[in-house]
Amino acid sequence: MKKVLIIGAGPAGLTAAYELLRPDNTSGTAQEEYEVTVFEESSQFGGISRTVSYNGNRMDMGGHRFFSKVPEVNAWWDAMLPRQGAPSYDDIVLERNVTLKSGGPDPEKTDRVMLRRNRVSRILFNSKFFDYPISLKAETFKNMGLGTTIVAGFSYLKSCLFKRKEESLEDFYINRFGKKLYSMFFEHYTENLWGRHPSQIDPSWGAQRVKGVSIMAVIKNALDKQFGKKDRVVETSLIEEFSYPKLGPGQLWDVTAEEVEKLGGRIIKNAKVTRIHKDDSGVLTGVSYEKDGALVREDGDIVISSMPIKDLVAGMNDVPETPARIAAGLPYRDYMTVGVLIPHLKLENKTKLKTIGNIVPDNWVYVHDRTVTMGRFQIYNNWSPYLIKDPQNTVWVGLEYFCNEGDSLWNMKDEDFAAFGIKEMVTLGLIDSTDEVLDSHVERVKKAYPAYFDTYAEMDTLREYLDTIPNLYCVGRNGQHRYNNIDHSMCTSFETVKAIRKGSSDKRAIWSVNTEKEYHETDKTNEVE
Repeated sequence: MKKVLIIGAGPAGLTAAYELLRPDNTSGTAQEEYEVTVFEESSQFGGISRTVSYNGNRMDMGGHRFFSKVPEVNAWWDAMLPRQGAPSYDDIVLERNVTLKSGGPDPEKTDRVMLRRNRVSRILFNSKFFDYPISLKAETFKNMGLGTTIVAGFSYLKSCLFKRKEESLEDFYINRFGKKLYSMFFEHYTENLWGRHPSQIDPSWGAQRVKGVSIMAVIKNALDKQFGKKDRVVETSLIEEFSYPKLGPGQLWDVTAEEVEKLGGRIIKNAKVTRIHKDDSGVLTGVSYEKDGALVREDGDIVISSMPIKDLVAGMNDVPETPARIAAGLPYRDYMTVGVLIPHLKLENKTKLKTIGNIVPDNWVYVHDRTVTMGRFQIYNNWSPYLIKDPQNTVWVGLEYFCNEGDSLWNMKDEDFAAFGIKEMVTLGLIDSTDEVLDSHVERVKKAYPAYFDTYAEMDTLREYLDTIPNLYCVGRNGQHRYNNIDHSMCTSFETVKAIRKGSSDKRAIWSVNTEKEYHETDKTNEVE
């Protein structure tokens, strides 16, 4: 029996653990050849996809839509949390039509269920709402004004005629939207997110996160709606409906962890892996982790790592100078959020979508206002009514800030940071006065976003070195230093388990997830329902 050590109990780590232990799909027998141990630094599962509970309200760290073009991922989600077969609380109250799955569970009677939710994500710019991605409708042009609309149109035409060589994220955006729209809707937000101007960021971030989204994609999407065409693969940023765990994204990983333990897997919480041991031949022999003030060594045959590559390489012995330097220089962006409980949100709901309390229907709103530091805010009521203790009488909002560990924001005391965010809510017109706030709670997430500058340009060289270690498999967002969605992170683990079962040290399929424009986008039967 081979002993597999998995670092991290986020989406990638738990998916790998479950896939190694799950019963064989063809024979119905258990896979007994692997002994699986998962090490999780924190006391919670899910990584940045965890759910935080506070005073009866739940917070989603970063906001997570569950939508994938990969049938295997959708089937996996359905097995863990079946899609709702009856209306949820707010569907009932609002007498709202919702996509139901025949025979699916009733969210009013059970927790183990995925809800189907409307996707509404807009940009708040100059105190006006704009769809994200930008849509071609009368309200958009009205909010922009005739003069700006004309300038944006000619700017886009120019970008079509004179394509820029894509050497930066700025070039990527201008080629797809024109310089005017880029300056309005991408430049400031991107710099706020990363702490770097888009001209300093590698264009591959756009290729992975915004691929397929452009003015032409928006036009095609609008025409498809107009003429009722449904045979085109929908881009993730253009979907209108998605699945969402009743109790937030962390619920999926809590359930997965339970299933891993039922299958014999071992999960050690509050276990920070600090050393990865390598023998003279370059093969990993085990890891050491800190727990309860002690350093514990665990030997193993295979290591699957979803920990930040920067920390992984720093914890290895006998790493050559070049890969050690590249790993040490990899940048990250950290994340802070403050949950704010209020009786009502001041923003007026001018949409046709019904909500409890008639709050705006957005899941999250991108803040493109240069007078505040806030990057986004979530409205947890719109993700799931079950995230809120009293959805009829309160609104639970998550104010999101991007920062670097150790900077002035990060070092603020919780009460000072909460007061800072609440004051910005007044500036943005979300509330009239700080006195309206009923409660608040602050959370911090280290290394939330792997960044695409500094030594990232040498990532291929670092990957080549990591691939020389035959029994090391790097998975997930931080494990590959790639801004993956949940489904892509899971797919890296699917590919890893396939390689392990074959006894293969070829990692190309694992690293190829979410790198090609058409990767996982060829099954046109997998449309949004």
